[in-house]
Amino acid sequence: MASFPSRGRAVPSGRLARLAAFGSMAGGVAGNMIAGGARALARGERPSVAGLLLTPGNAATITGQLAHLRGAAMKMGQLLSMGSSDLVPTELSDILARLRADGQHMPPAQLQTVLDKQWGKGWRTRFARFDVRPIAAASIGQVHRAQTRDGRDVAIKIQYPGVRQSIDSDVDNVATLVRLTGMMPSSLDIAPLLSEAKRQLHEEADYAREAQCLARFGSLLGDAPDFIVPGLHADLTTSDVLAMDFVPGVAVESLEDAPQATRDRIMTLLLGLLLRELFEFQVMQTDPNFANYRYDRAQDRLVLLDFGATRQFGPEVADRYRRLLVAGMAPDPAAVRAGTRDAMLDIGFFGPDTPEHHQTSIMAMFETGMVPLRMTGMFDFAATDLTKQIRDEGLAMAADRNFWHLPPADTLFLQRKFAGLFLLGNRLKARVDMGALLAPYR
Repeated sequence: MASFPSRGRAVPSGRLARLAAFGSMAGGVAGNMIAGGARALARGERPSVAGLLLTPGNAATITGQLAHLRGAAMKMGQLLSMGSSDLVPTELSDILARLRADGQHMPPAQLQTVLDKQWGKGWRTRFARFDVRPIAAASIGQVHRAQTRDGRDVAIKIQYPGVRQSIDSDVDNVATLVRLTGMMPSSLDIAPLLSEAKRQLHEEADYAREAQCLARFGSLLGDAPDFIVPGLHADLTTSDVLAMDFVPGVAVESLEDAPQATRDRIMTLLLGLLLRELFEFQVMQTDPNFANYRYDRAQDRLVLLDFGATRQFGPEVADRYRRLLVAGMAPDPAAVRAGTRDAMLDIGFFGPDTPEHHQTSIMAMFETGMVPLRMTGMFDFAATDLTKQIRDEGLAMAADRNFWHLPPADTLFLQRKFAGLFLLGNRLKARVDMGALLAPYR
């Protein structure tokens, strides 16, 4: 979530209002494309649809309207810009990435209407203090700090009106935007992925479900004093409002200049938690947004926030990844190739009908990603260009329209979490003993 949002703007909550906003965006983009195309033709150029769409003017139109709509429209833009850059053009990914920094929030009158509906008109009598200005705002909701009459210091996440009802149409509209780029093969069947995105977003918009996940992780990490999971306040929680302990802390990504030992500790803890989620808990918070992690300097502990994207998966998923890990660490190259191919096929990185040369390319990407896991001693996230290597290899494969293959939803969400933590490690320039972390799971 973006901290200290800059301005309030009412969220379009009705179906017609949101449709009108999408129509306005489409009209603005189309107008810019027509004008840009005319200028290009006057210069004797033959413009492409993608080139006309992905311009600075259209970037402002698209991000402005998606940020105004919030909800699934904005969330989809954020998802596409984080870890899925091989599925969309770089220009579009850059446009959508701007949404992560947008901090629009509901104006006080709309906030009052939402809380009157959730808690009843006399809700203010339950609080000694309720800060009307939010401390954070994101795609689905905004967060306020308050103190109850009985002395509890709470953070209250309040969902924007109309979010849940607009998820399906918003996802379809954003998918249309991506298709308009012309960079995604028309033959690629993305219907299963869109269906899964809708299901996931419906779950994230259900704050009662998130409350259960928050409580579950609090229990799972009861033996981990290095983490803080805010306590749930069930008496203030509904399907559209989530109340939890207010826990002080600073944004993890703000620690780029912290002592090396602090940065190393943070990444070691997060990667260790990732392995526990995969191999022990078989439930994972799959959203790698840096804002989901904060650091409590006073207690030297990591604060975990936002469990809306929590995903449960079966033991067979953990087993497949364990087999992939073991195969990738094998000393014999032939054994590595054979074991890796079988495990990656089971996980769904490619299908049995994927051409051999594409399977080889995917396994080569995996080999690149295994470099830090095979190292003895500390892996320095700052002294590597692995991110660029993997991105370049992925873009080269994505350019081949005959390659495109969508892995299962579990695989996509898990890989997104893996990639997000790697990017955070790079951002913090952390050093981690990966071998020591992996040893219990090999």
